[in-house]
Amino acid sequence: MLYLVGDLQGCCDAFDLLLAKIDFSPSRDRLYVLGDLVNRGPRSLEVLQRLIRLGDAATCLLGNHDLHLLAVAYGVRPQHRSDTLTPILESPARAALIDWVRGRRLAVHEEGWLMVHAGVAPQWDLALTLQLAAEVESELAGPQLGDFLKVMYGNEPTRWKPKLDGADRLRFAINVLTRVRFVDARGTLDFKVKDAAGEAPKGLYPWFDAPDRLTRDQPIAFGHWSTLGLVNRPDLLAIDTGCVWGGALTAARIDGGRRELVQVGCEQAQRPD
Repeated sequence: MLYLVGDLQGCCDAFDLLLAKIDFSPSRDRLYVLGDLVNRGPRSLEVLQRLIRLGDAATCLLGNHDLHLLAVAYGVRPQHRSDTLTPILESPARAALIDWVRGRRLAVHEEGWLMVHAGVAPQWDLALTLQLAAEVESELAGPQLGDFLKVMYGNEPTRWKPKLDGADRLRFAINVLTRVRFVDARGTLDFKVKDAAGEAPKGLYPWFDAPDRLTRDQPIAFGHWSTLGLVNRPDLLAIDTGCVWGGALTAARIDGGRRELVQVGCEQAQRPD
C-alpha cells in the first residue's frame, strides 16, 4: 500500500499514532512524506530517526523548514525563537542527520501523482517541474552546499522565464516547490498572503487555480498550506491539516486507483507562519 503523509514538523507522537493506525509495514508498504519533516513540533530529532529507520520504505520531500535546518546547520541563518532544531544540531549524529536531509527530494512522480511540498508554477509542465527539482537536489547534495545556501533565500525573481539561470533559476524553483501559495494571472508569485484560499485579495489565485496552468491535467499532492485545510479533489490532494498547530496529521492511501484518508489528532500550541 502507498500512503502520502502531510507535514510532520517534529510531531513524532502523532506520526507514531498514524503509522500504527494504518498498520504500516516497511516490508509491504511505501510512505511519501510531503516535506516539512522538522521544526516547531517538540521532537524533530525523533522524527528524523524514525524516517531514517524506515529506509527505502519512506521517500521524503524537503519543505521550507527542512531547508531552514540546513541553513542553520551551515551557519547561514540563525535559529528563530520558535525553532525546535537544537536537539538535531546538538546530536552526536548531527553530521549523518544533516547529510541524510540534504539528500532528500524536491519533487516525485509516482502512481500518476506529482508530489511536491508547496506547489508548481503555472508555466511548468510535469517534465520541467521534475527537471528543476533535480537541479536543486544536485546543489543540495553537492560539495558547495554552504555557498549555495548563501544565495538560496530571497523573493526574486517572482516570475518564471525559461532564460533564468544560475542562482536566480534555482531560487525561483525552491520558492515554488517549498513556499508558493498564491500567484497572479500571469503566474507572478506572491509571498505576502498566507490566508485561506478564499481570502486572497482580488487578482490573486491559489497556485493550483491559476489560469492556464500547464499541469491542470496532472494530479498533484502537496502540503505546506495549513490555513488551506484538506483539499480532496480528483486532481488535487492538499494534506497539510495543521498537526503542529493543534489540527490533525493526515495520510492518504492512493494505490490501485483508490483514495482513502486517515487522520490522527495532534495537540500542539504553536502559531502558524
